[in-house]
Amino acid sequence: MLIRFVIFKNLSLSCGDNVSIHEGVFLKGLNTMEIGTNVSIHSMCYIDGTGGLKIGDNISIAHSSTIMTTGHTYDDISIPIKYNNATMDSVLLEDDIWIGAGCRILSGVTIGTRSIVAAGAVVNKVVESNSIVGGIPAKIIKKI
Repeated sequence: MLIRFVIFKNLSLSCGDNVSIHEGVFLKGLNTMEIGTNVSIHSMCYIDGTGGLKIGDNISIAHSSTIMTTGHTYDDISIPIKYNNATMDSVLLEDDIWIGAGCRILSGVTIGTRSIVAAGAVVNKVVESNSIVGGIPAKIIKKI
């Protein structure tokens, strides 16, 4: 874990203290990522920071979760969708957030401070601070 931390700290835009990146985490676009202090990213997560990613302080990202800052267009019908232009849009995770196991955070999303994303949720729009969201697509379950 220490080796992953040292590598991340040297290749990312910024990295706080007490950051744990567990084994089996795939990180793409390190040079456009910022991570705060007291952050844990658990095993089997896929984190794509290519379009810009900022993770605040006191964040826990449970196993098998995905954060995407890229996507695909499908406007050019003369070529397969997979060859259409890619899009990039940043993701911001403010402070004090718990991302449950198996979540998908899509590009362009901001998750507000002191929020919880329930396991298995797909977040495709802004999550207000002090919210618990869940479902596909994620919707507010409760304000906290």
